[in-house]
Parts: sequence; C-alpha cells; structure tokens
Amino acid sequence: MNLKRRKKIISLEIENPLDEVSFTRETSEIIKTENTNWQYRVFFSIIFLLLGILFLRMFFLQVLKGNYYTKVANNNRIRKVVIKAPRGIIKDVKGEVLARNIPSFELTFVPAFLPRDNQKLDDILNKIANLTGTSKEILWQTINEQKRTDRRTFQLIEHLDNDLALRLKEQNNILLGIDVSQTAQREYNKGEIFAHVIGYDGKVNKKDLEKYPNYLLIDYVGKNGLEETYEKYLHGKHGEHRYEVNAQGKIIQDLGVVAPTPGSELILNIDAKLQEKIYQEAGKMMEKNNDATGVVVVAIDPRDGAVRALVSYPSFDNNLFTRGISQEVYQNLLNDFHKPLLNKAISGTYPPGSTFKPLVACAALEEHVVDEHTTVDCHGHINVGKWQFPDWKAHGVTDIRKAIAESCDVYFYAVGGGWQNIKGLGIEQLRRYSKLFGLGDYLGIDLPGEKKGLVPGTTWKFKELGERWYIGDTYHGSIGQGYLLTTPLQMANVTATIANGGKLYRPRITKEIINPLTKKKTEIKKDILNENFISPENIKIVQEGMRQTVTAGSGRALNNLKVHTAGKTGTAQFGNEDKTHSWYVSYGPYENPELAMVVLVEGGGEGHEWAVPLTKEVYKWYFDEGRGATPIISVDIDRVDKKDSSN
Repeated sequence: MNLKRRKKIISLEIENPLDEVSFTRETSEIIKTENTNWQYRVFFSIIFLLLGILFLRMFFLQVLKGNYYTKVANNNRIRKVVIKAPRGIIKDVKGEVLARNIPSFELTFVPAFLPRDNQKLDDILNKIANLTGTSKEILWQTINEQKRTDRRTFQLIEHLDNDLALRLKEQNNILLGIDVSQTAQREYNKGEIFAHVIGYDGKVNKKDLEKYPNYLLIDYVGKNGLEETYEKYLHGKHGEHRYEVNAQGKIIQDLGVVAPTPGSELILNIDAKLQEKIYQEAGKMMEKNNDATGVVVVAIDPRDGAVRALVSYPSFDNNLFTRGISQEVYQNLLNDFHKPLLNKAISGTYPPGSTFKPLVACAALEEHVVDEHTTVDCHGHINVGKWQFPDWKAHGVTDIRKAIAESCDVYFYAVGGGWQNIKGLGIEQLRRYSKLFGLGDYLGIDLPGEKKGLVPGTTWKFKELGERWYIGDTYHGSIGQGYLLTTPLQMANVTATIANGGKLYRPRITKEIINPLTKKKTEIKKDILNENFISPENIKIVQEGMRQTVTAGSGRALNNLKVHTAGKTGTAQFGNEDKTHSWYVSYGPYENPELAMVVLVEGGGEGHEWAVPLTKEVYKWYFDEGRGATPIISVDIDRVDKKDSSN
C-alpha cells in the first residue's frame, strides 16, 4: 500500500517529454520568422542606403560639381597654347619709335601633359636637343624643377629663330606636352642712349608674381625705367591657340586662335634727337676730360614740366637684358667705376655748389633780408672769430644781380648766415625755401629710383652726427656746399621754376597713353606742385642776375648764341681730395623760356670750363636746327657788368 502510494507520487514528479517537444518546435518557428524579417529589413536598409549614397554622389557630381568636372574634361580634351601679347610701343614726342617688338618663338611645356613614361620623355628631349643644340641634361633639369602634375605653362627654351621654330612645329604630334609658342622680343632703338629712360623688361620672377599674381611664368615684366612704371599699360592681354587632343595627347583638330591684345602705346615728352645730341656731346666731353667720371644732363620745358631730355653718361645697352645678358657682362657693368647702370639724373646726389645761389637769392628777396639795391663790399673773404670764409676773388661793391652773375660767395654768406648790417636768412629759412622749390623730397617723376637728396638743418645734424649747428654750416649751405645734396633733376626743376616765374611742376617723361583697341588718348596732365611762394618782382630780379651771368659773368661763352639765355655756373667741392663737380644751370630763350637745362660734369672741375661749353653746343644745335622756338635776335638791353668772373 505504501509502495503504491510512493510510486504514484514519483510518477507525478516526472515531466511530460511530449509537452517539451511541442513547445520547442513552436518557439523555434517564431524565432526563425523573426530572424528572417530582421535580415530582410537590414538587407533592404543597406540597399536603400547605398542607393541614397549613389544618388547623392551623382547629384554632387552632376549638379553641384558638374561645371567643374566638365571643365576638367575639356582641359584634358582641349589643349591651349598661350600667344603672348606684344608689349606696347614707346615713341618720342615727334613719333620716333624707341621701343618696339620683333617676332620671336620659344619652346614651352606643361608638366601635366608630358608623357608619364620617362623613356618616352627622354626620347622627346633627345630629339629637341639634336634640333636645337641645347644640352639634354639642361632640358631634364628644367623639367624636373616643376611638379609633374602642374598644368601651368613653363619655358623650356627661349629665343628660337624662325627656321628652328618651323622644324620643331613639324614635330608637334611627337613632342607631347611641349609646344612652340609665338612671342615677341623687345627691341630698343639706340638702346644705350635711352636706357635710363626706357629701362628694359625681363623674365618674371617670384617677386614679380607677388605684385602681378595673374601673370604667367613665361611672362616678361618691366624691370626698370618706363617699362617698370607703366607695366600695367604696356603688358597687354594674352591670346591662345586651341587644339583638340586625344587620350595620348596627340592633336586631332585645330580649334582656332583667340588673338592677343597688344599693350597700350606710350608717347613721351622726350625729344629723341635732342637726347641723342646731348649724349654725343657728353661722350666728346668725357674723351677730353680725364678726371670726369660721368656727365648728366636734364632738359625740362618750364611751361609745363615736360622732360625733353634725360641723359646719364656713360650708359648701357638695354638690349643686352632682353636678349639674355651673361653673368660676366653683367658683373662688368656692376664693377665699372663709372656706374653705367645708375641713372645719375634722378638717383645721383651731389652738392649743387653755386647753382644753388639763385634759390637763396629768391628767399632773401622774399624775406626782405635784402632788396635789389642792397650791396656788400666784398674783399675776397669774411672773418667770423678765428674762422675765415673765402671767396674765389674780391668782387668789390656787389648787389644781388652782380652776386649771381659773378658768383660772389661773400654776398651769399651774408644773406644766408648774416654779416655786418645784413641779418641773414638762417638755416631754417634756407631749409623752408629749399623745400618750397622741391629739394629734399621726391618730385614724383614717372621713373623708378628717384632720390630725395638732403636739405640739412639743426635737428638733422644733431640726430645724425650728434653735433650742434654752427654759423659756418649755414655759410657753407648758402653757397650750395656743406651737407646739402641734390639730384640733377631737382636742380633742373629749380631752374625751370625760376624761368617760368615761380611755378614748380612735377617733371613728366610721358605725354600720353593710347589704347590699342579704341585709340583713345589719355593725357598725363601737368601737375603744379607749388606756386605763388615767390613774388613776380623778386623772380624777375633773379632772372636778370642769371641773364647777366651770360652777358658779363661766367657764362659769357653763350653770349654769341642766336637765342638769349640765362644761367648760373657752379663748382662744387666733394670728398677730401679737393675734387669738384662742374655745374651749369640755364634756360632759354630768356624772353620766353621753353627749355631749362642742367649740365653736370661729374668730377669734371670748374663749371665754366666744362659744363658751359657743353651747354652751348646743345643750345646752338637745338635752336639753330629749329627744334625749339625761332631764334630771337634783338638789342640786348640787360645791364652789363664787364668785370671778369669765374665759378
């Protein structure tokens, strides 16, 4: 009984295996269905995601970047060969061409279009080397300087002659990535005579590209003179020759030419014949004067500031730079003690000597330090304490006209620094009037490299030399010596200002710019820097003194010209070896001035010995040949002082 009950209890504790099996199958089916649905969802989600990405990518490529990739495709299909624009022509005031372009060719390459196979490229360079005579190693070096992915155009060989360019052009389909480009080489007429005015152009460099970021690496840019000043007008706009090429880079179709636009034409105020005459006379002067290291001449029209001639002798041939100057020749120019590369007319600074005295006379009259009747009894020197300040001779009783004509130092010591009953201007007034006449500052001529010169004063001397200003410094400054430094251009402009009655003009080399397409002329208008700072009456007194220089003073050699002129000699000491510069400033015709001129014979000696004769030859040619006004022959009613004079 107990046993049966016990078995019954045991049987109740055993689970039904059939129930377990039934539960497992049902659950498995559910799980399997759920897993399948999840996989489908993941699968289709991935598909839709990929399709979305593909759609967005296509939208990006075709819509947002469509223009860009179309351009890239066209760049791969269309090859563009640059046709460089010829630079603008430069002419003188009479129409004589001073700078032109001559047709030329060069070999260029685009690194990205070169064969990727170095052996193929080597074969191409070998062919070029055989045709041109250029070393293959140099060609490789030029190419390897650039990244092979660069799509810009670079120069491989410059200055190809026509025959060689034609032979290379015949190899167009073989010279993959390399093209014969049409260009124009600058040619300067009588380059040595006009080099300091015109300047020259040269291959663009990294510094140039900072200033002109849109320029190509095969461009030329103005490096000096007017070529540099008017670069943006002279440069022009490049054209191009378009070709369709296949995948191998071979030309399959000529798509035509977009013509370049030449640069603008410059018409100068320079008179080429006058410039040439001056240059020839400067050369003759240098042959005669063994001490002279150079000759500088600047001629200005006092009526408007137009520069008619600007000569710095000796000069250099600017064609050397456009053709590719050798390092040896360039070094010789740099080492030449005559400094032919320096434009001394605007960049050379010199003590003006007695040519400064007309300016001092204007200041003294304007400030009522003296009048036209004030006299000084010159005994050949003055004494201040233990110091003696000499004159070149005893002039006797001297008024302001005679002081200019005979270059009396004692008179200008007195009006500059004071002496006896004359109070004197003092250094600050001398500085002020020097500035009013344009000294110690840039005149703004349209040429690069202009120097300011130096107009000293008390503050300047203390800052620069740590010394106080003495009366002797004022005396020396009053006769154009001491620390005073001017450029020949500045002294020519001072003379022009006195000649025209007191208007200080900005000197201008260029007269007008002509647009090559519209032929519209843009005039470089005259610019008055200062006026009405000297009264007409006082200017007239100084003009009469300068006329007397010619009739009775140190410029008497010019008194037999057909045209009346006025002037002032100067002998300026420099250095510590008693050497002197020879100066002469002048203008003519005296009655109606149209040419003001400065002549400086650098290190040449006395003003009347060298600068005056050169001036005479120029005036004689200029007016006798009819380049200027009709010669005026009239009775000379100017006051004549027969006393001899020098300086």
